[in-house]
Amino acid sequence: MTLIIRDQLVNPPTWFASFRDLTLYCRIFLHDDIVIESENPDPYYHWIKPRGGMDFINDFVRPGSEDGVRLDLEHNFPRSIITDRIAPENVHRLIRQIQGCRKAA
Repeated sequence: MTLIIRDQLVNPPTWFASFRDLTLYCRIFLHDDIVIESENPDPYYHWIKPRGGMDFINDFVRPGSEDGVRLDLEHNFPRSIITDRIAPENVHRLIRQIQGCRKAA
């Protein structure tokens, strides 16, 4: 399964440590391919690469080009999980929702 994360969700108010926790869990335990969806990936790549954010990310993709479970700011596609940030208080809920969307697929 592919987990698609909207580019704005790698920036604050997302906690970068929580972003890493989520991507690590999904990659190691759920065996997901993880991509970041962006029209302009360069600034996001330069923000997350030096912080170790690319360790569990496979690639950047154009919006709408991949099928999978999406973490997004708004509901634009089926199997979208809506959130405004990835933070300690919601990372466990996001993991449960990702697992639920995987079962529904």
